[in-house]
Amino acid sequence: MSTRDKKILVVIPAFNEEKNLPGVLQELKQYDFDVLVINDCSTDHTEDVLKDVNHLQLPVNVGLAGVTQMGFKYAYENNYESAVVIDGDGQHDPEFISSLVEELDNGYDYIIGSRFVSEKKPFTMRMIGSRMLSFCIYLKTGKKINDPTSGMRVLGKRVLKEFSENMNFIAEPDAVTYILKRDYKVKEVQVKMKDRTEGISYFHNPLKSVKYMYDTIISIIFLA
Repeated sequence: MSTRDKKILVVIPAFNEEKNLPGVLQELKQYDFDVLVINDCSTDHTEDVLKDVNHLQLPVNVGLAGVTQMGFKYAYENNYESAVVIDGDGQHDPEFISSLVEELDNGYDYIIGSRFVSEKKPFTMRMIGSRMLSFCIYLKTGKKINDPTSGMRVLGKRVLKEFSENMNFIAEPDAVTYILKRDYKVKEVQVKMKDRTEGISYFHNPLKSVKYMYDTIISIIFLA
């Protein structure tokens, strides 16, 4: 089955993205993909944006890992061949979805939209953290992942089943570690990401960033 014949679901986790989501959803209208937005108990008017959109409205905040697992479970139980995850903040350009999904036809199970396949990783504090995560993944799996924190990814049917039934990860780096350890085929594909136009990133808070790094590294080394 070629990718154009596959049933594909775009999963969009959303928390307080009332200003960014309309633009993301408008862009996605150009493409022939089913969309599921999961509103993680936003405290702004995100719910109002989703009135005419296929979505799940969560009564409590469960965090990114919990939201994405719900999306994977929904996709698997509704017989989708693959799920694509993009952020609700507008940083992930939908025009790259097709090039990621095409890699399913080449036998890959898990495809990452990477900023650093053909482009160099800058030396910023955030990218130093990214290098540390890449190193931990390499120590655990022997495989190099250039952009371990990218939230833009495609899951094939086998991984979709695995993650819908058995997922307990903090974030993308330990998820890809889990996949590599189980010998699924992983590929990074070069994409360009936009800057967030509205709102504040989770990593804007230094304490949250440090906690994220600590928890994720522990998860990669001892749990994944």
